[in-house]
Amino acid sequence: MTPARTSATRPQPPDSPDATGSGRGEGGERPAGRRRALFGISLGYFMVLLDTTVLAVAEPDLARSLGTSTAGLQWAFTGYTVALGALLLSGGAVSDRYGAHRAFRYGIAVFGLGSLLSALAPNLWTLVLLRVLLGAAAAAAVPATLSLITRLYPDPVERARAVAVWAATSGSALAAGPLVGGFLVDLAGWRAVFLVNVPLAALTLACTLGRPGRTLRSPRGPRAVDWSAQLAACAALGLLTDLLIALGSGGYVHAGWSAAGTVAAAAVFVRLERRSAAPVLPPSVLRAPGMPALLLTGAAVTFAMMALVFVLPLVLQQSMRLTPFATGAAFLPMTLPCAFNPLLTGRIVARVGPWRPVLGGLGLLALGSAVIGAAMLAGDSYPLLAVGLVCCGFGVSFSLPALVTALVATAPAGTAGAASGLLNAARQTGGTIGVAAVGAFALVGRSGGGTALAWAQLLPSAVCLVPAVMILRGRGKPAGSSTVAR
Repeated sequence: MTPARTSATRPQPPDSPDATGSGRGEGGERPAGRRRALFGISLGYFMVLLDTTVLAVAEPDLARSLGTSTAGLQWAFTGYTVALGALLLSGGAVSDRYGAHRAFRYGIAVFGLGSLLSALAPNLWTLVLLRVLLGAAAAAAVPATLSLITRLYPDPVERARAVAVWAATSGSALAAGPLVGGFLVDLAGWRAVFLVNVPLAALTLACTLGRPGRTLRSPRGPRAVDWSAQLAACAALGLLTDLLIALGSGGYVHAGWSAAGTVAAAAVFVRLERRSAAPVLPPSVLRAPGMPALLLTGAAVTFAMMALVFVLPLVLQQSMRLTPFATGAAFLPMTLPCAFNPLLTGRIVARVGPWRPVLGGLGLLALGSAVIGAAMLAGDSYPLLAVGLVCCGFGVSFSLPALVTALVATAPAGTAGAASGLLNAARQTGGTIGVAAVGAFALVGRSGGGTALAWAQLLPSAVCLVPAVMILRGRGKPAGSSTVAR
């Protein structure tokens, strides 16, 4: 593949803003090269999401193998999301500072190596530490994906379609995760769920290197990273998670110390942020019209999704006596819409803008969450549960791709990486709190699973109303932002 040429101009270097030819991305890359690079970017995000869901159906086998409790399972699950959610706050800044292509490739390489080591973990706490490493690697790679897509597709309409493909490819991780995880657990136990990441990481790097990969190169930026404030944010989120897990386990003294630590870490974070020349939460991004609604919506959606992903395998395998693979299949009413519906969402967003799909997704998710909670309280009624899963699947697949497009349109110029990091941090923080809170409820009473799921789904149903009202009242979006083009 060669850069675009005309009879009147010479080829432009990859970083040149004038290098975009007709039907080509930055650097004049041909459509085939862009598709290959887009596939690699999407595959990397697929792998990160796969690691979030693939472990869910392995929970009972993991508990038996390592002799751990529900609290231990929560840490094995949330060790990844705590690191990912907290470090995503600076993941975007790292992407802007050192170049999105570098952050993405180094993150994917460490993720592959960390997955291999996780498969060899001899005990629970070694696995938790390695899950933290995986979360840190994912935090470097995830914000860079949106920056790379923006570089490949500078035209807003083409970018909306590319984001839809990215969301569909990554959304298929939700469909593949429980099924792949169930198959691997039935075949070789929980350790196999980490080995699948090794070839995926290698393929991702192959697709984003070479000639197409040169299109993704971006110059280093001037933005600094405040690591002291970032560490305070990690401590605050980790201690908050520990507080919720301790409450569920009945360790009230432990919970008291964790609560005090959470308040102290949050206070330190606020103090450092006020004095920082490079704040973790960029004020220009936070003040952008529509950003509060975007962040709150992302947190609520992922709270509901991850709470369900954590609790439902335990309920299905323990109450309904399903095998791990059958448990993964039981998720299909929710996960299949996440695989194909983002393509439809991309077309809708390109025509009417992102906010209507966001509203529709919030409504479906609120309805589905309530139905799932009612189904679990009614006594493990799978037909009713499936109805709720379908609503949630379409709710997630309408809202998240539209949120990403709205983010690109809303973020100030030059802050795509930071804005992407903020949105993904909000989502992972919501998911972390969801898993911790659900686990706490799951330890209370004989019907803890049903009660936990009901509370976990009713809470995001209420939270979803807040950004929905903001959007309907015109406070959630810039004036006149009816399409993806600003």
